[in-house]
Amino acid sequence: MKKTYYLFNPGILQRKDNTLKFIPLEERENGIGEREGQPRYIPVETVSDLYVFGSLNANSALYNFLGQNDIAVHFFDYYENYTGSFMPKDFLLSGRMLLAQTSHYQDKKKRILIARKFIEGAAYNMVKNLQYYNRRGKDMDPLIEPVKRYMEGIPQSMAVDELMGIEGNIRQTYYDAFNLILNDFEMGNRTKQPPQNEVNALISFGNMMCYSQCLRAIHQTQLNPTISYLHTPGERRYSLALDMAEIFKPIIVDRVIFKVLNKKEIQEKHFDHHLNKCVLNDSGKKIFVKCMEERYNETIQHRSLKRNVSYKHLIRLECYKLAKHLLNMEEYKPFKMYW
Repeated sequence: MKKTYYLFNPGILQRKDNTLKFIPLEERENGIGEREGQPRYIPVETVSDLYVFGSLNANSALYNFLGQNDIAVHFFDYYENYTGSFMPKDFLLSGRMLLAQTSHYQDKKKRILIARKFIEGAAYNMVKNLQYYNRRGKDMDPLIEPVKRYMEGIPQSMAVDELMGIEGNIRQTYYDAFNLILNDFEMGNRTKQPPQNEVNALISFGNMMCYSQCLRAIHQTQLNPTISYLHTPGERRYSLALDMAEIFKPIIVDRVIFKVLNKKEIQEKHFDHHLNKCVLNDSGKKIFVKCMEERYNETIQHRSLKRNVSYKHLIRLECYKLAKHLLNMEEYKPFKMYW
């Protein structure tokens, strides 16, 4: 079974026959230069994708090898900002799908219909989170009701800018609940680029991981990741992954944040504070990434398929549903939590 590997340390990645050889680079005891650590060998057939959080030395031959084995590489800088991805060749390219995506984007009525669905799914899943904690003794009613009122405006919105305004109001109200849900940490205002406290640091980092996972799922279908409906397509970004991530951030990222903070798996000691910046340190990243991976691999009983499906696979299924909508095969309905 293929899985995701996370490279936290700086190092060298090489091909060794049919294996990936990762050589970590460690600072010398005298502080001058680096020395090579113990190599780690990873069978290539076990790798789905790589997340790189430290500097990585690799040559074109290595990337050719990764591309041939359909392995994506996602890069993050020191401050946990997503900086880009190496994606294998698009084996599933489809001119028919590209035309369908473009047609639905250019037609304002068709575009707003899809954009509404993304916000509808995201808002519904946010409410589900609030209701979950409401049942566990946190008074969420004063926040659930205004979110539901904002949601009533989604079907009437006729422009993407108007829809984004509704989404902003919903998310602001939803974020107000974080201070009630979390026991020992406060979120304050939502801050990013850079995040200025611990909760914001986790949200930003988790959202970028979710975005990367959505991008990978899109790449495994015939969809083009640059043509989107809620977020405006732009230069140098895969905006369809931003659209898709809206649905899954509440049920994957936010639930992991609530878990790691309330169970004290991540504490104050796991953050580094810089001038107007707060980021996870290396030990904090490893804990959070491990919990995200566990969440991705959790399974639910899928209502339509009548079998257990992981959250990671749910994202790919969402891509298939959108593809069917674009080809006029089946109306797109966003994934909504039903438990």
